[in-house]
Amino acid sequence: MSLPAPIFSDDQAEAWDRLAEVLAEAGIDIADGDTEPPGDGPNRVMAVVGKAGSGKTLLLSQLAKALQEAGVDVISGDYEGRRRKERRTLAILAPTNKAASVLRNRGVPATTIHRILYTPVYDPEYERIAEWLAGNGDRPTIEGLTEAALDRAKAFYDQMKSIPGALAAAGLRGSDFILGWKRREDPLDIGFIDESSMLDDRQFDDLKEIFPTLVMFGDPAQLAPVNQSGAMAFDRLPEGQRLELHRIHRQTEDNPILDLAHALADDSLTFERFERMVEDAARRDPRVVWAERVETGLMARSPVLVWRNQTRIRLIHAFRGAYGAPADALLPGEPLICDGIELPLKHRKKRIDLEARGLIKGAQVIWLGPGRKPGFSRIHVIGAEEPQVSAASIIKIEMPDEEEPFIPYAARMGAAFLHGAAVTIHKAQGSQWENVQVFAPDLYAAYRAGRSEAGIPLWKRLAYVAITRAEQRLFWVVRNRMSRPAVPLTVDDLPKAAAPLEMLRDEEG
Repeated sequence: MSLPAPIFSDDQAEAWDRLAEVLAEAGIDIADGDTEPPGDGPNRVMAVVGKAGSGKTLLLSQLAKALQEAGVDVISGDYEGRRRKERRTLAILAPTNKAASVLRNRGVPATTIHRILYTPVYDPEYERIAEWLAGNGDRPTIEGLTEAALDRAKAFYDQMKSIPGALAAAGLRGSDFILGWKRREDPLDIGFIDESSMLDDRQFDDLKEIFPTLVMFGDPAQLAPVNQSGAMAFDRLPEGQRLELHRIHRQTEDNPILDLAHALADDSLTFERFERMVEDAARRDPRVVWAERVETGLMARSPVLVWRNQTRIRLIHAFRGAYGAPADALLPGEPLICDGIELPLKHRKKRIDLEARGLIKGAQVIWLGPGRKPGFSRIHVIGAEEPQVSAASIIKIEMPDEEEPFIPYAARMGAAFLHGAAVTIHKAQGSQWENVQVFAPDLYAAYRAGRSEAGIPLWKRLAYVAITRAEQRLFWVVRNRMSRPAVPLTVDDLPKAAAPLEMLRDEEG
């Protein structure tokens, strides 16, 4: 068979051929572009593993392109349309909003695992527009919408392939056409899972139930999920179901950040020798910075990466102090991290609504200001396709040497948040930022502790994950110091949107 451009390396070509066989067994021939209706064959699970720069994303994107050219529909998570017996589908998923947005920025139509587990319930009147846009129905006549509004919706959909975006272009708000979300009941077809090193066993088992054909893409050098003793989901697969990519393609571009990451594979490398490598790289290339202090201005959008919680809390406290944040309130532009949904079991539907909008544990958000009701916050969910939300919030600001956090905004129930100016390297996994600051004194503490994970020194795993979060520049911070901010906090850099959708009334019952 002929390989698609760009030309693959030998290990990529071998993985492509093996996955093409698996897809053919599932009834999709990507070589000839033929598809058969879904069958009742055995479930198929494969994994493509390799370190940063080995070409996993390239392989994923080319496979997705080949499947679409064969007539397979990509499930976006915002609308699926009516089920057809012969229809073949592909869902490209990531564990977090930020990880999904990294793929979308590279042209891969990805969504989160949560958005595929929960499906939107559309108002029947506006679902007719969605069916028409998706090519499954005639152009409708909708009371209150002009022909020009429908034309705007069609033009938007033809360009962006987003049903919610098209309906918004017609002048509708999300609360007009989406009544809520429900847990998926029917299985899907083919699933590609990026950043699969982040999957815990429960998520892996859930995904195997939903997708008869599941392909995971992951980095074995990253940190495993907490409480899994260094094991990752793809470690459970037999050897024949694991495809390994060894060649590091981006090294040919002379990327000093990746060079440092891959140097950590040297068993004899000590922390002191590694820091000399960082210092040498910083002298040669501006993409690596030997930093004597934390740059406060970067922390509002890309958190400092640390190992220890106590370091995280002290850096957050210093960040707020540098910006003159009041003791009893947040400033617009402060970063937060979703710490979960605090709701009793009887509010299952409300939990689904919040999670479907991107408020899942670990989601990064920017605080825009207080909502119209007590306890509500207007927030921007980083990486979400519809980022602006107004939600009942429980915001906790942890203080150094104090057990109880300061809580500037507290609804009785809703989304819980921690401050996000600094995060642990575990929490940062799956995300990438243009500029990344790594707090080296914490990694030195991990080195001195002598701890290991799956036979690899913990400091090396931490350093590898932290370094590979950087897209453009790596700041290796070597002193416990912080700069003064050059400009005040702002939200002007965030995309403007219509009025945020209110997600949860602060009421009981």
